[in-house]
Amino acid sequence: MAAHPAHRLLDTVKHYGGLALARYRKLHLFGKLFIWLLMLFYICIGIFVVIVTPARIAQFLYDKAKLLAATRFGWLGIIAVMVCVSFPPFIGHTTLATLCGFAYGMDGFYISLAGSVIGSALVFCSIEPVKLWQFIVATFFISPKLLLHAFIGSKMAALSDGDQRDRMDTHDKVINGLLVGGGILIAVFTSWWVYTLVQSHIRHLHGLPPQTDELAAEAIEDYDEDAPLLSPSIQRHDQTAA
Repeated sequence: MAAHPAHRLLDTVKHYGGLALARYRKLHLFGKLFIWLLMLFYICIGIFVVIVTPARIAQFLYDKAKLLAATRFGWLGIIAVMVCVSFPPFIGHTTLATLCGFAYGMDGFYISLAGSVIGSALVFCSIEPVKLWQFIVATFFISPKLLLHAFIGSKMAALSDGDQRDRMDTHDKVINGLLVGGGILIAVFTSWWVYTLVQSHIRHLHGLPPQTDELAAEAIEDYDEDAPLLSPSIQRHDQTAA
């Protein structure tokens, strides 16, 4: 007889909870301290949000975003920052794309697209096997993702402004909230799907030189040593022990 869905969910939670605990125990003292400091940080953030209230925080962010949009060359500043975060190991591209929609509405899509294309063109110089036009065309293919983040940002802005919220009835607020939540879920799912496809393609590559295999092996070893909490070696050990 098939297991009840609730039982399967409980078994899954126990399985991954056990793996996380085992990896935590293998961390060095500084790694464990970092985990506790991170937890303390999120607790402080939660307390701050409760005390200040989400409405006041959202209104503050909305006011600053509109101030940015009213700045003469504010859009150029966002493009410059997007170009900078295009270079590894910097992060924040998705956040900036959402900020474009938050500050400029759907017009922010053109700003994020421009920043992405320019950043990709500059990063191209460090990737010899890829031609410039190929890199730019590939960047244009992410335009639906940028459009989605601009849409999410514009809806978040509408919900963040007290004046706009007051003019909305409950139905409109629910619809906007569902659109934001649905957009985020779509963005997360598509990112995971693309990542899975890329990983599958990498695993089936043929004709790689031995130097590449050696570098990959070294990278995996460094990964295990530097991030034991995320290392798959513990899972392999558990499976062997079982």
